[in-house]
This record gives sequence, C-alpha cells and structure tokens, in this order.
Amino acid sequence: MQEVLDLVYGYVRGIWRRRWVIAIVAWLVCLVGWVVVLQMPDQYRSSARVHVDTQSMLRPLLRGLAADTNIGGEVAFITRTLLSRANLEKVARMTDLDLQAKTPEELDSLLNSLRGRISFSGERDGKVYNIGFSDQDPELARRVVQAVLTLFVESSLGSTRKDTDSAQRFLDEQIAEYEARLIESENRLKEFKQQNVGLMSRSGGDYYAQMQRVMSQLKEAEFQLREAAERRDELMEQLQDAEDDLEDGLLFSPGGSGVSTPMDGRIQNLEAQLDGLLLKYTDKHPDVVSLRQQLKVLKAERDQQMVTAVENDTGIATNPVIQQLKISLGEAEALVSSSKVRVSEYKQRIEYLDKMVDTIPEVEAALKNLNRDYGIIKSSYEQLLSRRESARMAQQADETGDGVKFSVIEPPRVPREPTGPNRQLYMVMTLGGGLGAGIVLAFLLSQLRSTFDDRGSLRNATGFPVLGTLSMEWTPTQRLRMRVETIVFTASILLLLVAYGGVSLFEAQGVALMAKLS
Repeated sequence: MQEVLDLVYGYVRGIWRRRWVIAIVAWLVCLVGWVVVLQMPDQYRSSARVHVDTQSMLRPLLRGLAADTNIGGEVAFITRTLLSRANLEKVARMTDLDLQAKTPEELDSLLNSLRGRISFSGERDGKVYNIGFSDQDPELARRVVQAVLTLFVESSLGSTRKDTDSAQRFLDEQIAEYEARLIESENRLKEFKQQNVGLMSRSGGDYYAQMQRVMSQLKEAEFQLREAAERRDELMEQLQDAEDDLEDGLLFSPGGSGVSTPMDGRIQNLEAQLDGLLLKYTDKHPDVVSLRQQLKVLKAERDQQMVTAVENDTGIATNPVIQQLKISLGEAEALVSSSKVRVSEYKQRIEYLDKMVDTIPEVEAALKNLNRDYGIIKSSYEQLLSRRESARMAQQADETGDGVKFSVIEPPRVPREPTGPNRQLYMVMTLGGGLGAGIVLAFLLSQLRSTFDDRGSLRNATGFPVLGTLSMEWTPTQRLRMRVETIVFTASILLLLVAYGGVSLFEAQGVALMAKLS
C-alpha cells in the first residue's frame, strides 16, 4: 500500500512541477470551446401529441357479418415504417425542403438529417404518440411536425381502405371466373341427363341399391298375389257353401246353423271383446254393460234382416249374403289380377336391370363425378359471394370513419423559446475538458522527463543501494519566487472559474456575448 501511495505521490509532484502547462492548456481550450459554444445557433423544437383510438362500436356489432380488419396491427405497422425513405420524401415535399437539394447526394443528406431529427414514439399504453422535430427555424419545425402528423393519419386510414379495395377486386375476379365455371358445369350436367334420361334412377341410389329394391318389391308383390289368391279361393268356397245352404233352407233360419251374415262378424268381434273384459272386470262394469247392450241390438238387427229376407225372397240372386260374397269375390279377383300385373312389371324391371348391369353403373359413376364437380364449384362460388359481401360491409364501415379515430391532444405550434443547445452543459464540459487536457499533458511531460523524488524510487529504478540523501536548501529569494508562482497559478485557475461563471451568467440572461465583443 505504501508503494502505491509513493507512486501516486511521485505522479502528483511531477504534474505539479509542470503546473503552468495545465493553466495554459486549460485557458486555451476553454476560450476556444466557449467561443464555439456561444456561436452555436439556437434550436427550436416543435412537438405534437395524438391519441389513436382503435375501439369502435361497429366492430362488435358486425362481428361474423363483415370482414374483421386488424386496425391495431396496421397502426403498429405504420408507426414502425413512418420514417421510411418514401415517407421522408413526402415530408420533404410537403415542407418544400426538397427544393434545397439539387443533387441526389444532397437529397440523401437531407433525408438522413430529417430521420435523425424527427422523433416518433408511443407512450406505454400504445395509444398516445409523440412527434417532435428540432431546427433553427421555428416555423420549419412546426411545418415538419404537422407534415409527419398528417402523413401518420392518412397512412393509417388509407392502408385499410387500400387493402379492402384490393380484396374486393380480387373477389370480383374470382366470382366472375367461378360463375363461368358454374354455368359450364350446369350445362354439362344438363346435357348428360338429357342423353341418359332412361338410365338414371328416379328414386335415388345406385344400381345395386335399385336392383335390391326392385327384388324386394317383387317378393312383396308375389306374397300379396298369394294372399289374394288364397282369399279368392276361400271366398269361392264360402259362396258355394252359401248357395248350398240356401237351397237347403238353412241360411236364413233365425238362430239356426248355416252361413253367417255380414252382421255376424261384428257380433263375433264384440263377443271376443266382451270375453276379454270379463277376465278383468265384473258384470256390472260400465264397459261390460255397454258391450252387452250393443250385442243385444246387433243380434236383434241380424234376426230382423234374416226374417225380412225370408219373407221377401229366398232366391240366390236377391239374397244379401250371396250378394256380399259375390262382391267380395269380385274384389278378390280384381286384387289377384292387379297383383299379377305388378309381379310381371317387377320381373320385367329385373330383366332390364340384368341387361344393363354394365351400362347403368358407368352412367351413375359419370353422374356422380359431374355432381361432385358441380357441388364443389357451387360451394366455392357461394363462399366467394358471402366473402365479397363481408368485404363490402367492412369497407362501408371503414368509410364511416368509425374504424380508427385520431384525436390531436397537443397540435404543433411555433416555439417561442429555443430548446437547445444546452450551452450550460457544453460550457461545463469545456471547462472540465480543458483542465483534464492540461493535467494529462503535464503528466505525459513528467513521464518523458522523469525525476526521482525519494530514495526508494531511485533504488528501484537503478537497482543500486542508495547510501544517503542530501536535502535541498532554498534561499529566501527562491522561496519567495515559489510562493509567487503558486499564487499566480492559483489565481489563473480561479480567474478561469470566474470567467466561466461570467460567461454562464451572460448566456443564462440571454445576452449575446459575441455581439458585445464585436
């Protein structure tokens, strides 16, 4: 530690021996620096604050109906590209600064200067943006800020509308193309159906489903034919028995045996129902009493019909039972005939389908391909129509101006007071730089012509032992001269500080020092 202190002490003594270098360099640097600082032109800064509101009442109302545009993302993109070369050229033209550039090199220099002096930043919430510009001309500073503000608003509004117009033009072109394709597909489908109208199934389904359906219908028709034939045969037997009973005089005997009348069937049904009710209820149950009353009435009507038939005519031609059986027999024969026709028709269909086993599937496959192509084109066409309507609605919503709102919080104005340069700071830096440069130069000179201030430094430098030292004995004249030099050096440094204070005071009061000196 002592060695470090000795080394520092040696450096300080070397610098002190060349203290006049410090004073001279400090004065020269400060005088030149202060003159330069005082000659720096005033800078006027104009600024503006704008609030961007991307929240709209129309957006939640049109969600799902109109195309949703990302207004916030577009505004963020505009803020990142606002100071591009193209935009800076627009600012230069709007403020007539481009008239100052005669060559492309001068234009590049002008644009670079604008990019460096224009400040554009957003606050923490991302909705308030600050625009600033500094220049020697306060009116020019205001015009540049106003141009940047106008460009920012127009770019944010125009980008969305431009994208919407481009999207609508693209959709219109696609809709026209798909409409032509849809008409062509419809014509192909129509011509194919006209050429193969007899080979296509009217009820839907493919060939094998149609074959299976016809075979199922044939089986059902054959079953109905057998039922109708059996019913016809049974009716023929009943008719023959009725005629025989009529000839024997047994058919219309009240209470006798023989062929039953049509009224007997209803009586039998009611008796069966009565038997079922008696299994669950007593004789006094209302339903049981009602059925017995109905049976009594029906039996009385049957006996009356039989007595009337016997009194009037007992012939076969006028007998109601015979007539009813003949009517039923005619209906059964008609049903048998129609069932035979149906069975024959189904057999012919099956034979036709067997012959067209190779042709019909090919036609069905071709029809499916045509329908598939037509369905895809139609679906795409309808989607394009829906999206065009959404884009059109979104464009109309943007044209209302409700999509994004700009509110200028602080408009740009012509500054009255200069905002720069900070001459006080520059003068302090000049003072510190002058003193620092003098100290550094004195230190370098002391290192170029170094001396030994104690025995330790001499011993370390030469490597020889130092046997003793002799102290310097100053004369009174020499001591007086050293005191005077110290006072003069201190006075020069203090005078330099006083000069700094005076210059700072004049600058703070707005006094043009250089004009006074001139």
